[in-house]
This record gives sequence, C-alpha cells and structure tokens, in this order.
Amino acid sequence: MDKFYAYMDRMKFIKRWQLMRSVRDENIMEHSHSVAVLTHALCAIERSVFKGSVDTETAVFYALYHEISEVMTGDLPTPVKYFNLQIHGEYEKLEQLAVEKIASNLPEEMRGEIFPFLQADKSSFEYKFVKAADKLSAYIKCLEELRSGNNEFVQAEKTIKKALCELNMRSVDYFFEHFVPAFSLTLDDLEGL
Repeated sequence: MDKFYAYMDRMKFIKRWQLMRSVRDENIMEHSHSVAVLTHALCAIERSVFKGSVDTETAVFYALYHEISEVMTGDLPTPVKYFNLQIHGEYEKLEQLAVEKIASNLPEEMRGEIFPFLQADKSSFEYKFVKAADKLSAYIKCLEELRSGNNEFVQAEKTIKKALCELNMRSVDYFFEHFVPAFSLTLDDLEGL
C-alpha cells in the first residue's frame, strides 16, 4: 500500500501561526497552495515583465511541497526555529528525516519524478522565488488579519514587509506595486460595487 498522498492530505490538519491569535486559522495545505500560486506569479513577472530566466515549473513544484516535512514535525514557530543556529540546524535534520520517511511511501517507479521536488535545492535561483513567495504569503495573511481588526499581526506585518523589501527582488517589488493593494479590498470593492 502506497501512503504518500495520504500523508500529503494530512497537511490540512497542521495549523500555522500557533503562537498568535488568528481571526481565521490557516493550515499548511492552503499555505502551500498560496505559496505555489505566488511563486508562479513571481516567476511569471520575472519572465514576462523583466525578460529574466527562471525555471517556473521547478520553482512551483518546490513551492507545492515546501512544507511537506511538517506533516510529521508540525509547524515549528519561526521564533523557536531560528532561536539559535544549533536549534535551527537540528530542526533542518529533523525535517530531512521527515521528508525521507514520507517519500519512502512513494512507489519506487515514481520516486525519481517526485523526490527531487521534495528536497529543494536551497541554493538554486528557483528556490529564491519560493522563499520570497513564502514571505509574501505570510504578509498577505497579516493583511487579512489586520483587515479583520486583529492587531496581533501589526508587528508581524511590519517585520515581514521589511524582510520582503530587503530581498531586492524586482518581481516582488512589481507584485507589491501592482497586486498587493487589492488585498486590502472587500469583495464589494473588488467587484466595483
């Protein structure tokens, strides 16, 4: 019995933002979808607007699976994960073991097609787009919470926006200019009512 996709389905049970009160809970399945869509957007901007070169397919697949280890580890809050280098290093080893365990549930004939995307090349240009999209997804979550009157996310919004600006990525800057303002609109505003 192959259990890989049953593990993937369990992503919907792993909650994010556990140290903060949220108006709306977010799980790693929906977060991974958000990051994949945003990665695609950033790659499309890089390629179409700036005529750059990035392997969009690889970047989007990296994004799709970037939280897979959390099916076994849970979502370790950022302040804990990055508290010091030793904790971060040990957590990375744990994530690696979790990915390998989950990947072992793929049929042998499929592993070569899927496993490379479960273990993203973190030094690659494509992974840079995934990390930017991951931060962008968190920023959009902050905007959603703030729009709902949840001041718990005031500092997170400022910190994440600063981190996004410091990336110095033209595709991120373009996304901020052209798309981010709409995230503060209501549905009526979006529809022009």
